Amino acid sequence: MPHDPFESNLKLVLMPPFFQEGGSLEYPLGTDYIGRCVLSRLITGASVSLQVGFVVVIIAAFIGAMVGLLSGYFGGWADTVLMRITDIFFCMPALLFIIVLAAILGPGRNNMIIALAVLGWAGYARILRGEVLRVKEGDFVQLAKVAGSSSARIMFRHIFPNITNTLVVIATLQLGNIIIAEASLSFLGLGIQPPMAAWGSMCSMGRTYIRVAWWLSTFPGLAIFLVVMSANFLGDWLRVRLDPKFRQL
Repeated sequence: MPHDPFESNLKLVLMPPFFQEGGSLEYPLGTDYIGRCVLSRLITGASVSLQVGFVVVIIAAFIGAMVGLLSGYFGGWADTVLMRITDIFFCMPALLFIIVLAAILGPGRNNMIIALAVLGWAGYARILRGEVLRVKEGDFVQLAKVAGSSSARIMFRHIFPNITNTLVVIATLQLGNIIIAEASLSFLGLGIQPPMAAWGSMCSMGRTYIRVAWWLSTFPGLAIFLVVMSANFLGDWLRVRLDPKFRQL
């Protein structure tokens, strides 16, 4: 970072980007309303958004994978109970529920991670359950049962490796959604709190000055757009790359 993202300089308040009249290469993307470097805060916000995104994806993927494995492998009443619980979480209006939960738990990074992970696992569970139902009918699973392997060994040694590709693709595609949700919560004041930089809160604070300092909201919004689009492209590439049917074409 070219400057301390928390250091203000009241002599350089609302300096425009370097390519605009009055700008300087010392502050390539300008300064905010108390003279902090926008580029430095943008970089700090990137680390915050990606940290939240990856942690939420890991937690949600783990819970969803476990529910999908147990539901698809055992079937019967376990499948019915777990899928009804999954349906309840899956049918809730996601962003509204997350906003309410974040408001109850209070603002902050850890509470936001909990709120985002609470609903995030349901999508994994539904898709992975279908994959488990398909894989468990394979001959190698039936042979493992005949050989006397335990249910835990069959699930984690034989079935789980065969649904990993699907899990990775879902996680990559969900990363963009999590970043958007994190930015939305920060925009509403329920996520990362000032003075910590977050793209959502930067957009929220910048909207007050949109007529005189367009860069305060534009650059964080552009960063969100580029990262989410990149995550979606990566997920789509992995889907094609990891699918044997596409590799045969």
